[in-house]
Amino acid sequence: MKKPVRIHRRMAGVSMVEALVALVIISVGMLGIAGMYLSSLQAGRSANLRMQALNLTSDLADRIRANRGGLVNYEVAATGTGEEHECETETCTAAEVAENDLFLWKQAISEALPANANGRVDFTDNAAPAPDSYSIVVTWREPNSDVDYTNTMIVESEP
Repeated sequence: MKKPVRIHRRMAGVSMVEALVALVIISVGMLGIAGMYLSSLQAGRSANLRMQALNLTSDLADRIRANRGGLVNYEVAATGTGEEHECETETCTAAEVAENDLFLWKQAISEALPANANGRVDFTDNAAPAPDSYSIVVTWREPNSDVDYTNTMIVESEP
């Protein structure tokens, strides 16, 4: 009697289970990449807002240094929104320049930072010979955040 001949076939190709496992692994990796991408977008947005706040505080510090005759007026004008004057085309007093500077500065804050942003100037009258100082503060809250961010710059006026 003859023995039946068995034909051994090698399995070729990929089974359905192997394909599904590979798909799950790739999907998890892609979700991780998407999460890192969203985190980098948020960090970039935060960095941009911090840069805008730094530029705004530096801008007002330069304006205060340039208007040495109106130093005291910056704190007084900072309690409100400032007042617009045509100092580019007309002659203004030091107080009017300070009001105009603060008007333009607060307008720039509302344009560059989120809607809840605010800016203020605090004046510290130091006893002589110490110079007087101004604290310029910009505060904002990023969208979808419950944390207030603050950028502060201190300007000392030379006597």
